[in-house]
Amino acid sequence: MAGHSKWSQIKRQKAVNDQARGRVFSKMGRELAVAARQGGGDPNFNPRLRTAIANAKAENMPQANIDRAVQRGTGELPGMVFEETTYEGYGPGGVAIFLECVTDNTNRTVAEIRHIMSKGGGNLGQSGSVAWMFERKGQIYLDGTRYDEEVALESALGAGAEDMRTEDGIHYLTTSVADFHVVQDGLREQGIEFEEAELALLPTNTVKVEGREAEKLIKLVTALEEQDDVLKLYSNFEVDDEAFASLEG
Repeated sequence: MAGHSKWSQIKRQKAVNDQARGRVFSKMGRELAVAARQGGGDPNFNPRLRTAIANAKAENMPQANIDRAVQRGTGELPGMVFEETTYEGYGPGGVAIFLECVTDNTNRTVAEIRHIMSKGGGNLGQSGSVAWMFERKGQIYLDGTRYDEEVALESALGAGAEDMRTEDGIHYLTTSVADFHVVQDGLREQGIEFEEAELALLPTNTVKVEGREAEKLIKLVTALEEQDDVLKLYSNFEVDDEAFASLEG
């Protein structure tokens, strides 16, 4: 899991440039639209939308963009109709890769993902081929420079989190799916601000990847993340920090 956590941190660091930020906003817009279409446009009665809006604001997405995305989801504004779909496969080193996508054309999406996987040394599998290697959990991220570990842990447990770990200056809070929104509300009541919250797939075991295979894996993961329809990528890889060095410039 350390490798995957490191990858998440690097993604945040690299999202500061305009092109990457535009891609982040586009994907967040899709999540906002889908959440609004499924549960309505009022975040007070739509926990998924409430979380999506909070994450968008944390990334400094303009309020006007948020409003338009929600209105497209509710049908108040015209726009493409997106649907959720998932894809599963394997990458270099035999690691599992699970993709959550939001697309307006599933035929286009699966063709592009299959091409990226094949070119990057991976292969697309059938539904269920790797899903069993992950467990759905709530994840809430606190900035370790704002809250020391003792305060973060006390707040997390007080809000109902199952566990917390600290890695590279970030406190990772884990919750059950059922308590995901309850814990967020509990943190807010304590005046604790979090960087991001998501329902994520956590690997039950990790696969160590080294050397050339690690380099190929990181290139593949990067290419998949940059595909427009990929909303979230989950994997069970673990690599040394040296393998990420070229991404942190």
